[in-house]
Amino acid sequence: MKMAKEREKAVAAGGEKKVFLGVVWNCAAELKLLLTALLILCSVATVLQFLPSRFTISTSDLRFCISRITTTTTTTISTAAALSSLNSSSSSAAAHAASRLVVNPPPPLPASPPAVDRDRVLENGVIKRVFNPYGSAAYNFITMGTYRGGLNTFAINGLASKPLHLYSKPTYRCEWVPEPSPPSNSSKPITTVGYKMLPDWGYGRVYTTVIVNCTFSEPINAGNSGGKLYLLASTSGGGDTKFDATDRIQVLEEPKGSVDFEAFDPNSKPKYDYLYCGSSLYGNLSPQRVREWIAYHVRLFGERSHFVIHDAGGVYDEVFEVLKPWMELGYVTLQDIRDQERFDGYYHNQFMVVNDCLHRYKFMAKWMFFFDVDEFIYVPPKSTIKTALDSLSEYSQFTIEQMPMNSKLCLTADYGRYYRKWGMEKLVYKDVKRGVRRDRKYAIQPRNVYATGVHMSQNLVGKTNHRTNGKVKYYHYHGSIAQRREPCKTLLNVSETYFEKTPYVLDTTMRDVAWAVKKFELKMIGNRLQNTRQ
Repeated sequence: MKMAKEREKAVAAGGEKKVFLGVVWNCAAELKLLLTALLILCSVATVLQFLPSRFTISTSDLRFCISRITTTTTTTISTAAALSSLNSSSSSAAAHAASRLVVNPPPPLPASPPAVDRDRVLENGVIKRVFNPYGSAAYNFITMGTYRGGLNTFAINGLASKPLHLYSKPTYRCEWVPEPSPPSNSSKPITTVGYKMLPDWGYGRVYTTVIVNCTFSEPINAGNSGGKLYLLASTSGGGDTKFDATDRIQVLEEPKGSVDFEAFDPNSKPKYDYLYCGSSLYGNLSPQRVREWIAYHVRLFGERSHFVIHDAGGVYDEVFEVLKPWMELGYVTLQDIRDQERFDGYYHNQFMVVNDCLHRYKFMAKWMFFFDVDEFIYVPPKSTIKTALDSLSEYSQFTIEQMPMNSKLCLTADYGRYYRKWGMEKLVYKDVKRGVRRDRKYAIQPRNVYATGVHMSQNLVGKTNHRTNGKVKYYHYHGSIAQRREPCKTLLNVSETYFEKTPYVLDTTMRDVAWAVKKFELKMIGNRLQNTRQ
């Protein structure tokens, strides 16, 4: 009896073991995978003990491996659950679920690399070396703008590779493709040779400014039916004599009826008498100096004047607030040209910028001025800007003499209140050193000019006058525009002095007109700029 009970207990124990093993063995697939992963991890830990000491695995490495295993396990569990759900559902539900599955297409195969030439030994025993070019060092042409110069002529303004133009002879062709028009609906292209001009006097860097003039033998788009202008820019073997690479670039599109041909009538009156084309503004400019400059010149040039400002990073919020009132009155146009910084040209590509201004506004102004925002144009009291320029009307261009002003010397009489005075009002000492060649600025009649520079134009039709001292000059406050602190460093009470080995004399010309400029500003825009800081 006792033996029978022991046998029953043994049978029962054996049955429990079998049930436990059965449960474990028949467990879900994810449990098997987890156990396998733990076994592999323990095996790896055991093997690591026998590796040399210089071979190490950081804690972060182990954490990364474990996270990958956990992620794989989770994915497998989710997949198994999804499959189980599909198997238990009806056939229609399974088909609906399958239709919702998104199968990503395989990634495209990478393009095969170009054939590469390799060195080889010639029959005569000479080793033939090869050179394989890759990439591109500079763009062939970068356009900023294309403008009509008349009924049959256009100007394309942009940048091109300086080494290409310096050491090679790239060529340009212009192609006009008219829009099809009845009855023939033909669009036969018209081509001409492009004449290039390099107006930056060799100052370019990676890129140089290029103006391409396209003059056709017949009027273009005479019926105002529209068309497109293309520039064919050829390297002519420059950069690689094996190739004559040509880029066909659409530089202009004239929609049907968009051209105002009356604007090109030589007898038509332009919109403005005087238009200012500014160079690239950059750096930490003084809002107060810009405030003085724009108020002074709007007063000088009058109602029929306009100012085009080019922001290369210098027109930040405080400077913009100074220009905004004059923009609202229609005196100022602000252009954001910061993207030109991508292309390494001279001085923020100012040659390209001023040429774009020339051709963009060529038929909108009688006279066009080129100078900087730390320079003030001045005409004598007994004349006006109109009388001065009317006396120079026979010239296509005239240059303006510089009056260099010191940006540190001020009068003792202004002590204690010079911070309230304008820069043109308190900087009163003029450099009179002799034998120094000083830069000149200039003005042009734009309809006679094909390309321009920073200090004068060399591509024009007509005469240039360099002797305008008694009619117009400009005061230059060099360094003051980029100075945000009080400029007065030394106070003097003399009419003549030597400072830093340079002779100076007292010149209150601009100081004397400052009050009138302040009054003019108040009349035009009110007191909204009274709290402008240096």
